[in-house]
Amino acid sequence: MTKQRKYLTVLILSGLCFLTLFSGCSSGIDKASDNVQENVPAGINHEAGTSNLENLGEFSVQDITGESYTQEMFADYDLTMVNVFTTWCTPCVNEIPDLGKLKNEMESQGVNVAGFVLDAVDGRGNTSEEAIEKARLLAEKTGVTYPFLIPDESYLNGRLSGINAVPETFFVDKEGNIVGETYSGSRSFEDWKIIVETQLKEAVK
Repeated sequence: MTKQRKYLTVLILSGLCFLTLFSGCSSGIDKASDNVQENVPAGINHEAGTSNLENLGEFSVQDITGESYTQEMFADYDLTMVNVFTTWCTPCVNEIPDLGKLKNEMESQGVNVAGFVLDAVDGRGNTSEEAIEKARLLAEKTGVTYPFLIPDESYLNGRLSGINAVPETFFVDKEGNIVGETYSGSRSFEDWKIIVETQLKEAVK
């Protein structure tokens, strides 16, 4: 291999690492407790960005203010964008204002946004008050009007288990069915709007 080809290879690999660093974060280890998340339920393949879980089923979770939410949270909207993030992930935090803007602009079209604070619960199911307080400050600072939810013991019936990178975003229709694709990494407001508009058309067919 020539020196020029070696340089080009190194440059390409460096670019890929740069994109990974600034669009998403690894979540294999819980930063609050350094515990590796295990016991990934069958039927979920986050590395491939897909899930065989067709319906989220029944659940009960609380947001960072203590308000309760169930699967009924989806019923009033044609499409809900579920954004899974951690408080220590810079790309996750940076895109939250855009997700809030997206929710405000598209709510009248039947679109909602819900955030799940993945590091609010560690790999053993213990609640992290530190992460919850960070999430409260983040919600206050960004002024978002969509809820920051804390995973329950079942990790949303297994859907939130085994996530290897954050942010991860998927979509749910009004019946609680997971629809469309799963998206890893952060995106701009413009990119998300195009994706949501496409997903919305599919959801209301």
